[in-house]
Amino acid sequence: MNPSIIQTDKAPKAIGPYSQGVCLNGVYYFSGQIGLIPSSGEMAQGFDAQLKQVLSNIDGLLTSQNLSRSHVVKTTIFIKNMSDFPGVNAAYEDFFKAPYPARSTVEVSGLPKGALVEIEVIAAK
Repeated sequence: MNPSIIQTDKAPKAIGPYSQGVCLNGVYYFSGQIGLIPSSGEMAQGFDAQLKQVLSNIDGLLTSQNLSRSHVVKTTIFIKNMSDFPGVNAAYEDFFKAPYPARSTVEVSGLPKGALVEIEVIAAK
């Protein structure tokens, strides 16, 4: 088993000992994205801005591998406050088109760098 390591400047660099993603047998496992702006490393401010940046980062990861949103088969969403769930649903519905990827959403007590939302995706060709 030799997964390919994904490294791109179209998404923030890893902030710990992990890869931006790996590909194994045509399945892409992308690490969770928070609202870091790739060019500056700064965190977007506020939930809506962070969510928008997270989705932009996901697009960056996908396009770096010649993938599109339609290749995403599963997402996991971590949010700091479940009251932001309706905003996540609205953004998700705009970002993805039916049939939507499978999804889990969980409220967490904290995220890296004080982020308010984190999303990881699995995509397949």
